[in-house]
Amino acid sequence: MTRMLQVPRSRGAVSGLLLVLLGLWGALIPLVGPYFHYAYTPDTAWTFTAGRTWLEIVPGVVTILGGIILLASASRPVAMVGAELAAVAGAWFALGTVLSPIWPAASTLNPGSPAGTTTLIRQLEHLGFFTGLGVVIVFVAALALGRLMVVGIRDRELALGREATAAEPDSLTGETAPVGTTTTSTTRPGRGSLHSFGRWLVARRS
Repeated sequence: MTRMLQVPRSRGAVSGLLLVLLGLWGALIPLVGPYFHYAYTPDTAWTFTAGRTWLEIVPGVVTILGGIILLASASRPVAMVGAELAAVAGAWFALGTVLSPIWPAASTLNPGSPAGTTTLIRQLEHLGFFTGLGVVIVFVAALALGRLMVVGIRDRELALGREATAAEPDSLTGETAPVGTTTTSTTRPGRGSLHSFGRWLVARRS
């Protein structure tokens, strides 16, 4: 059973890498976006405000952390925690600007306003900073969670293969290591088979 809790690191590699990149974008774009005329007010680079910190930088860092956990962990429950962290951060990207004015303690978290000069650019800024970014993060995290929650045929075969290998009788001692309920009927040539052959040969000569 414990073998089923293990997962190949490749299972979350692509999703984890995407989450790290999306988190980097979310955390850095409010600070470097003004260089490219893609920003929210205040339209100055490397300016930290309460809104930028709690609505963009913090969820970006949490997304990065979730992606790294998903990338590095070979444990299914731990990898799922990483995906869930990223999903929560993505939801905060998408809904933080809507919910913060309702919550009295966060009413001062002003995200600013799009600095674009046209309607199209302002909408793209809103999507790239908050709503669109959050939706993409939640989608990638949910995809990773779905893959981790399903125990595939390959995972089961690998787990059973490891248990069967561990339960094979030792060729020198003839002892079998008990692992779960998995047993093997494979007979491997060793001292037992040589001893039987010797007894048969002696009996035949006599």
